[in-house]
Amino acid sequence: MKIYLRRLLPFDPVNLSRRTKSIMTIALDGFLLPFSLWAAFGFRLGILDPTTYVNSGDLIAIIVSSYVALISFRLYRLKLNAFDIWAISKLARFSFVLIAITGLVDFFAYSGVPRSVPILYGASFFLFAIVSRIVFIHLIKALSRLDNTVDSVAIYGAGSAGIQLALALKQSKEVLPYCFVDDNPSIKGMIVTGLKVCKPSVLESLVKKGIIQRVLIAIPSLTSGDRAKLVSKLSTLGCKIQVIPSYVDLISGRNTVSDLRQVTPDELLNRSIVDLGTAELKNTYAGRNVMVTGAGGSIGSELCKQLLSCNPRKLVMFERGEHALYEIDNELRAFTQSNDIEMVRCLGSVTDRAAVDAAIRNHDVEIILHAAAYKHVPMVEENEVEGARNNIIGTFEVADAARVAEIERFILISTDKAVRPTNVMGATKRLAEQLVHDVQSKTNKTKYSMVRFGNVLGSSGSVVPLFNRQIAKGGPITITHADVTRYFMTIPEAARLVLIAGSHSTGDDLFVLDMGKPVKIIDLARKMIELAGRTICDEENPNGDIKIEVTGLRPGEKLYEEVLIDKVSKINSPHEKIFHANEKSLSQAEATQMYKQLKKAVQTRDAKAVRGIIEKYVEKPPVESSSH
Repeated sequence: MKIYLRRLLPFDPVNLSRRTKSIMTIALDGFLLPFSLWAAFGFRLGILDPTTYVNSGDLIAIIVSSYVALISFRLYRLKLNAFDIWAISKLARFSFVLIAITGLVDFFAYSGVPRSVPILYGASFFLFAIVSRIVFIHLIKALSRLDNTVDSVAIYGAGSAGIQLALALKQSKEVLPYCFVDDNPSIKGMIVTGLKVCKPSVLESLVKKGIIQRVLIAIPSLTSGDRAKLVSKLSTLGCKIQVIPSYVDLISGRNTVSDLRQVTPDELLNRSIVDLGTAELKNTYAGRNVMVTGAGGSIGSELCKQLLSCNPRKLVMFERGEHALYEIDNELRAFTQSNDIEMVRCLGSVTDRAAVDAAIRNHDVEIILHAAAYKHVPMVEENEVEGARNNIIGTFEVADAARVAEIERFILISTDKAVRPTNVMGATKRLAEQLVHDVQSKTNKTKYSMVRFGNVLGSSGSVVPLFNRQIAKGGPITITHADVTRYFMTIPEAARLVLIAGSHSTGDDLFVLDMGKPVKIIDLARKMIELAGRTICDEENPNGDIKIEVTGLRPGEKLYEEVLIDKVSKINSPHEKIFHANEKSLSQAEATQMYKQLKKAVQTRDAKAVRGIIEKYVEKPPVESSSH
């Protein structure tokens, strides 16, 4: 019905071409010139026919000169949807020209025009030109609202960011700002840039009535935690929710105004981000030579970034991938120009003992953060030999090299998938933990610790980048099972936990972070769709934007993850969000035998033998049920 009403018009005023708009503006101003002159005489003399008082030739001279000035000023170039103070000032300047033209004609022609008429002429045109343009703008907006394809939006936040957004949206053909929403009671009911400021409680009724189809959050100053709470609260309204990029993102080029902001990992946690700040970090790493293996990976690169704030003397970035090492080095160089931290790039594999020994010896390494690992579950499941070589043998070689060199600390980055694993990746990390424990039993010079945490949002193996790509393509989002749950944390949290673990370690420590409650992957997918400003396509909403498809569990994938083998093993640590785990380990004889068997199986590329060793030395998982 709404679109039909627009079709009744002889033309579509919303989608007029630039040329058509210019012709219409010239025609409008061309009509206003003689009309304003006639009005000026009427206001001054109270007559309807100026020719009874002034020679018609003089009137024609005024009108013709005014038309010439109109074309010269190019008022038709003023965009209606950007009608602002500058445009008004240009109309004012043209009005003064009309006053001058009328005065000059009267002066040279001795026409006897009253002195106030030129002023009334310019003032009348100025007034009529502004009023006609405002009327036309409101007409365009009213007709735009008749179009079902145009979303009416509420802007949450009437601050500077919200005002700038409202001004920008007034030029948009896809959305129209309807009102501001703000928690500040002092501005409730005020009119800002032509929009009323409403209290948040009215949003629900506006959405139910179909007046608002979208809510845009324009408060860049919100912390990530507060923003996540606000998004969660607004998501119950049943309309699209979008978060506008901050000015920093816009200036840096990470976003443009037209971009749909991708969901950030910290918005997906069902808990507040853990504040892991501690003064002990600088005391542990300041002035030391620190080596990070896997420095080009998602965790390794974040460790390197956070280490720089701890002011180490030297940062040794050990990485097998040339491009990954180049990228992280290039990113960090800018941060080290203002201090004396030495940056060292080491190309090499953790399975190459000679390369590891050389890096430790040549750079006097005192602390090693071992982040190098294969972490993608299906990939390692299909390549168990390489997974075992990198994750188990590589860990042992670096840990044993640290023992021989008698460095101060060694920290292994582990995973919750190491707890009673059902896949090769988790099993390799569990055996890596066992070997680190075994190496610790052979020395009291080096303090060994392991850090176990859940899935890292935003890392290369995380579902977040995958889901973002799938949403950008229009879906579908694919999940393996509707009941799959995981513990989650952000990359900065994970990296900081590793650093804290190293600072608290007294030797042979297994640290675990309190990650709150596990999150269902399907709930994560739904939240990402909503945060991206899209709708879920399902039975209840068949016209939604993004579908969620269940593809079935992958080989070795668990429905539920754990962080401890048993709850009894949980022990408090100096940090309230971190605790120790005291779990059963292999004896020295068992560890030695396991490592020899595994190394032989890897050297002969015997995948069956690798799986047999894993099954023999790794704790068996419990039988899972859907009622877990």
